[in-house]
Amino acid sequence: MSKLVVEIVDASDLMPKDGQGSASPFVEVEFDEQRQRTQTRFKDLNPQWNEKLVFNVGGGSGDFNNRLNNKTIDVTVYDDRRDNQQPGKFLGRVKISGAVVPLSESESDVQRYPLDKRGLFSHIKGDIALRIYAAASSSDGGGGDFVSPPPYFSEKLTKEEKRFESHEYQNQNQNHFQQFEDEIHMETMKPTTKKKEKESRTFHSIGAHHGGGAAAPPPSQSKPAYPTPPNQPEFRSDFMRAPGPPPGAVMQMQPPRQNPEFQLIETSPPLAARMRQSYYYRSSGDKTSSTYDLVEQMHYLYVSVVKARDLPVMDVSGSLDPYVEVKLGNYKGLTKHLEKNSNPIWKQIFAFSKERLQSNLLEVTVKDKDLLTKDDFVGRVQIDLTEVPLRVPPDSPLAPQWYRLEDKKGMKTNRGEVMLAVWMGTQADESFPDAWHSDAHRVSHSNLSNTRSKVYFSPKLYYLRIHVMEAQDLVPSDKGRVPDAIVKIHAGNQMRATRTPQMRTMNPQWHEELMFVVSEPFEDMVMVSVDDRIGPGKDEILGRIFIPVRDVPVRQEVGKMPDPRWFNLQRHSMSMEEENEKRKEKFSSKILLRVCIEAGYHVLDESTHFSSDLQPSSKHLRKPSIGILELGILSARNLMPMKAKDGRMTDPYCVAKYGNKWVRTRTLLDALTPKWNEQYTWEVHDPCTVITIGVFDNGHVNDGSDWKDQRIGKVRVRLSTLETDRVYTHYYPLLVLTPGGLKKNGELQLALRYTCTGFVNMMAQYGRPLLPKMHYIQPIPVRHIDLLRHQAMQIVATRLSRSEPPLRREVVEYMLDVDYHMFSLRRSKANFSRIMSLLSSVTLVCKWFNDICTWRNPITTCLVHVLFLILVCYPELILPTVFLYLFVIGMWNYRYRPRHPPHMDARVSQADNAHPDELDEEFDTFPTSRPADIVRMRYDRLRSVGGRVQTVVGDLATQGERIQALLSWRDPRATALFIVFALIWAVFIYVTPFQVIAIIIGLFMLRHPRFRSRMPSVPANFFKRLPAKSDMLL
Repeated sequence: MSKLVVEIVDASDLMPKDGQGSASPFVEVEFDEQRQRTQTRFKDLNPQWNEKLVFNVGGGSGDFNNRLNNKTIDVTVYDDRRDNQQPGKFLGRVKISGAVVPLSESESDVQRYPLDKRGLFSHIKGDIALRIYAAASSSDGGGGDFVSPPPYFSEKLTKEEKRFESHEYQNQNQNHFQQFEDEIHMETMKPTTKKKEKESRTFHSIGAHHGGGAAAPPPSQSKPAYPTPPNQPEFRSDFMRAPGPPPGAVMQMQPPRQNPEFQLIETSPPLAARMRQSYYYRSSGDKTSSTYDLVEQMHYLYVSVVKARDLPVMDVSGSLDPYVEVKLGNYKGLTKHLEKNSNPIWKQIFAFSKERLQSNLLEVTVKDKDLLTKDDFVGRVQIDLTEVPLRVPPDSPLAPQWYRLEDKKGMKTNRGEVMLAVWMGTQADESFPDAWHSDAHRVSHSNLSNTRSKVYFSPKLYYLRIHVMEAQDLVPSDKGRVPDAIVKIHAGNQMRATRTPQMRTMNPQWHEELMFVVSEPFEDMVMVSVDDRIGPGKDEILGRIFIPVRDVPVRQEVGKMPDPRWFNLQRHSMSMEEENEKRKEKFSSKILLRVCIEAGYHVLDESTHFSSDLQPSSKHLRKPSIGILELGILSARNLMPMKAKDGRMTDPYCVAKYGNKWVRTRTLLDALTPKWNEQYTWEVHDPCTVITIGVFDNGHVNDGSDWKDQRIGKVRVRLSTLETDRVYTHYYPLLVLTPGGLKKNGELQLALRYTCTGFVNMMAQYGRPLLPKMHYIQPIPVRHIDLLRHQAMQIVATRLSRSEPPLRREVVEYMLDVDYHMFSLRRSKANFSRIMSLLSSVTLVCKWFNDICTWRNPITTCLVHVLFLILVCYPELILPTVFLYLFVIGMWNYRYRPRHPPHMDARVSQADNAHPDELDEEFDTFPTSRPADIVRMRYDRLRSVGGRVQTVVGDLATQGERIQALLSWRDPRATALFIVFALIWAVFIYVTPFQVIAIIIGLFMLRHPRFRSRMPSVPANFFKRLPAKSDMLL
């Protein structure tokens, strides 16, 4: 009997059907009353199967062709919805006639078929790749024997299986068990009645679909029994199973495993950096590959429309409003139209992706813009793409040429020429960032800049220090009243005020330092006003001055502070004539100030825990770079449709921030699996810094000026955790915490490489201070740090939002974590969990020592006795033994070192099990906008937590006060006993060798349990009886 083989390769750009922007597709193939299906790919809109389905073709070899010609192969893609107990949703289908099936495997090839709709109102998109061929069985002379695939499990679950499933699901965070191996899910069935189909229940094995190529399986997972298809592994979110610990991890502390869906996935994209085999190839290979080697090369057709000349007049009025239409297949780009210009100059570049080329003929048409009627045809130029040259940087730009326009019949016209340059290039071309891309064809010219890739630089920030000393000859409006004066200082949007002086006088003194954040260029004015506090909320201005920031002296590091200056105060209510008269009298109130710009500090605009720049503000004080950081933003997958309410998908773009350099990729329209393949470079001055990469949905591709760019997720990578000269390629989960809980919006694929240019300087950096010298010589008061950081963030956000295209305020604030220092019960729990994790190691050491003292393992206790006696007899071996032990532990843990860079950990952040009310409190505004009953409930909860903290702090204070009571004679009998005991011990230690004392104490601590008592020891009883101040509290 002959066979029909249908190989399901993959599918792309499927329609999301699960309501969460994704789908779990599988393919069902029906042929000659035989039906088989593939494995389900969970949460994947671009699934890969690489599975072969084999069907029987009845009849002998003679009528094989006739039987195949009369049959149809039905291929249908469904969304697997068995987790919701719903039938699978339709994703598309393909019908293939058996007449076109090749009769051998050698004649077949993989072909892509667009998915068809089932009805008029079906929403279907995407395509599927199939390879179909016929093969004779061994009895017919063919060489291939096919093994029937194992069918689906259709038995119902027993009570024991259900109980096991429920128990394992509830305890997935505590218990680990070995994962099941993957099985090939296919079935061969005859058509049955609908009732039987409803009664049967398909059972799927639990496990991850391991992939090759793009993602290597973790070392703790067992190898599957069947060959796995080369697709990235995906995990079922409703059947999470954490793998067991590696067998060799004995001394390594195992952190709690998080949801596999939130873990990194290592990939192996075809990057030039990975293909290098030797230093010779790196130095003498392709220059484009060596400078742009962390991304996949993407080829584009570039069309540069420069200008035109001698265009004919098309209107009766004798004017011409020309523009150019560049058309390639279904993609069409337009230049701006220039009014009344027969010799226009456009200088605009268009880029068409080579992967989406739909024609071999490029049409460049010049048209005349008409407002009332159809645009007039002026002329066109047609260019065959087979003759387009290839340009690779660093070649010089291609010189444009003049092309004579043709009419619609292809005849050369007498008038009109257009200057064009057409070439094939990659994303390394210098025209790439400013080009009009074919994937942004529906964006208007006014919003086109919002989709382009750009590089931004944060403004250079400085601290402004103002020392308010004193004032003289203040004149209040009420002559008989002594003013209660304060000083208010305004610098930009910042305002600070001094406290009221201790004595109310006409010559008050303050001696307070106030600090502000200013940026270059120094265009702001500092307004200093002296106010008289008449009553609550009512101040009267006694005088004020304006100081330009550009006139303030700059202080470099620890130099001498500038001398204070007296400034004349101007009356706020004065007119110009009164002010001139006042100047003639040469009398006014004065204020003494010391003002300087601090250039030796680093202005903190990020949290110090994940700062990307620690250099001082002054360029002369900065140290040379120690390395180069290269980032390749490759692609993303399984993004959520952020514009699903508008019937659209997502317009994603990426923003990366390191130091003062921000980069923004281009925006790809309606893409849930975008591919950017853009590479950027930064200089590294300190390895203990963090780079932040965020993904956003562009809300300004249309005329929605009031919309905000929605956050999709972000990734942080600490450079000190990266090995030098190693290329890291991973899919990072894009996690966002929302009021509804933790949400995964997709995965971002990045390529990272940290190259060290000065190894000695990099190693010496670990011994240098983290911040510049001024932060330690003249530290900023703690109460000012958070306020100054917030002001710096606001200045950076305001400045970048005024760029073109703007980097929106919501984007900058999300990248800088503006609200990181706000109270959050979830973060408090996370920090408490971190402390308990640290104390757990101390607990393990104490437990080990207790086991030694109680002789739980006699052999170990005897060995500790021997080691103790050796160290007591030879005390010079103590420190070498300690450091040797640390070295051995470090070398042992080298085997279990992290192989992947760190990322957002949902388990450590306490985000995967946060209570909804805690999240609602975290996202609440400040001050609160919630109802009074909710605020009261949260206040009561905070009181209960505060009560527990209060008890712990009180216990710690009690123990400390008992130590003080040893010599304070508060309890005269206890103090007398202690000092007599101290005298006896002093004499005993003086006359007894130290080794003898150490041996006695050590053997007493390690004595056998037979010589121990369960009652507390005498020193513990004595200490607990000492008095504390807890009985003195009200």
